[in-house]
Amino acid sequence: MFDDLRDLYQEVIFDHNRNPRNFRVMDDANRQVEGFNPLCGDRLTLFLKIEDGVINDASFQGQGCAISTASVSLMTEIIKGKTEAEAETLFTQFHEMTTGKSEDIQLEAIGKLAVLAGVREYPARVKCATLAWHTLDAALKNQAQSISTE
Repeated sequence: MFDDLRDLYQEVIFDHNRNPRNFRVMDDANRQVEGFNPLCGDRLTLFLKIEDGVINDASFQGQGCAISTASVSLMTEIIKGKTEAEAETLFTQFHEMTTGKSEDIQLEAIGKLAVLAGVREYPARVKCATLAWHTLDAALKNQAQSISTE
């Protein structure tokens, strides 16, 4: 079972790194935040279009390691159509899952994001996986300043 999850983890990471979803500048975004991970050099700009409390569109630009790129690609797919409150809940669940702060995460509840659960076994890579999510958190709070994992 664990080997199957590890294989799936690698497959999803490679797929989203090679073919990132929503990799584009969004001209009509009403939220835009930059994120940076000095440890790995990951850098991204997150674009959101939020109307009536619902994330109607999400995209990103930037460059980073495979884990960072896969994480932001998966995130932009999953948050589309979610309310801001639902996205905040996903942020909390993802952060707790990747940092190992909670062993009680319902992996089914976070869908495809569960493949990134294994990143907590590699502490140096946690910041790579969570950069996009901290950037999302800032965007949801309408904070314009850049986000850093340090």
